[in-house]
Amino acid sequence: MRRSGARLPGRARRRAAVILDPDRYIAGVRDSKTTTAAERERLYGVITRKALAWSVASADPAEIDTINIHQASLQAMRRAVLALAPLPDCVLVDAFRVPDLPLAQRGVVHGDSRCTAIAAASIIAKVTRDREMLVHHSNDPRYGYDRHKGYATADHLAALARHGYSPLHRRSFRPPSLFDTMDHRGG
Repeated sequence: MRRSGARLPGRARRRAAVILDPDRYIAGVRDSKTTTAAERERLYGVITRKALAWSVASADPAEIDTINIHQASLQAMRRAVLALAPLPDCVLVDAFRVPDLPLAQRGVVHGDSRCTAIAAASIIAKVTRDREMLVHHSNDPRYGYDRHKGYATADHLAALARHGYSPLHRRSFRPPSLFDTMDHRGG
């Protein structure tokens, strides 16, 4: 039997790969950006139980600062796919091709809204990230990770201006408003 392809979401430093079982349909799977947090949590459980295989990989802040966020994301995608057991016959990737991936692959523009397995991978990656942010918040509540999950909201930028970068922050992340504030203070 030919295995279905692994699918990857496109925009985060957490990357997931999922091989869905064609005989185990999962209702409600769609782009993680169009679902509520509660629905993503529910779907995460269903996807991880019903998928033939799934994995999550990440790029840490130092890797992102060294090779840039896009290249680090592609490397995380590569690691996520290669961690699958079994490996897929073909990999469908949201919008991009993954360099140095020794498997057949195809980039699908708007893949997270056009392909169920890419959407499933986007849900796995986002729930994993959100859960990690809650752990980081419990370790250091100053940054408000429980509210913004690490996205560059006004709240997050204000916390960065007040407290500076934490070990979780990319040093290459320098929004103009934060950079101006830090320079003004001599930081």
